[in-house]
Amino acid sequence: MLIRKIGIDLGTCNSLVFVPGKGVVLREPSVVAVALEENRILAVGEEAKEMTGRTPDTIRVHRPLRDGVIADFRVTQAMLKYFIDKVSGFWRFLKPEIVMGVPAGITSTERRAVIEAALNAGARQIYLAKEPILAAIGADIPINSSSGNMIVDIGGGTSEIAVISLGGIVSCHSLRIGGDEMDLAISDYIKRKYNLAVGEQTAEDIKIKIGTALPEKEERKLEIRGRDLAVGLPKTIRVSSSEMAEATSDILAEIIQAIKTVLRETPAELSADIIDKGMILSGGGSLLRNIAEKISQETGVPCFLAEESMLCVVKGTGVVLENLEAYKKSIMSKK
Repeated sequence: MLIRKIGIDLGTCNSLVFVPGKGVVLREPSVVAVALEENRILAVGEEAKEMTGRTPDTIRVHRPLRDGVIADFRVTQAMLKYFIDKVSGFWRFLKPEIVMGVPAGITSTERRAVIEAALNAGARQIYLAKEPILAAIGADIPINSSSGNMIVDIGGGTSEIAVISLGGIVSCHSLRIGGDEMDLAISDYIKRKYNLAVGEQTAEDIKIKIGTALPEKEERKLEIRGRDLAVGLPKTIRVSSSEMAEATSDILAEIIQAIKTVLRETPAELSADIIDKGMILSGGGSLLRNIAEKISQETGVPCFLAEESMLCVVKGTGVVLENLEAYKKSIMSKK
């Protein structure tokens, strides 16, 4: 099949690729392993992620996106090229049209970097769309209706909160914190409380297995291994889900504060719609247990998790690709 259109959710943690007619065809970590001596890319995606924290001095594992934007241009370009070639297969000589999500709070310089990286990686044309709009489309929210809809998209590097009406953003807030900061908070908490150093992947694993936004009646426990900072030797400890609620509470408080700010800036008519319908949660960070309940408790507004919340942005790119003309006013720029 000739692939002429591709939707990409280029995330800080994971990148997803959508092809019309096929759906989500690729889902890989946004990680690249580079051999320093030859300045050559060794691995991209899952293969590179497995190397994190395990490499010799001659290999560096990069996460080329930080806080939802490009931190390392050359490595991001190589990663994009790898994703485009992988989904295009035999037809890679045909340059595709690409729709890509970017944070709502992106600067013009950051936007130019994304456009340039995509064009250099093999795109014929690149359309950039704001992530909250794409997440709302992917979550089946009728963005073109005249009523207010609120979306909270918690990704790896950014949290985007927006109120959408008539196809555009009425009020929004873009925070440069997300799932990555939760991982960091967990590893810092374990370091402070148990004097134990744990790696990035271990912290993420703890968050996925026993992480929660609210303490639970039935506590879950997990055995983890790390390095004792006092003696420098490996050590095993058990951590509980209520400790993880305590570890991530400051990050969640920042996100909830941003939600309250957006609610305060929302016109009264749209506020009434949001209280009726509630807000929708999307993004990988929204998979933290009980996060919807915590947001509801703190804001007094009902909160619901979108179906396949991690895929909302990339599914949104797919809908935009199939209806480019209809969505052009919601799209920021084209090159």
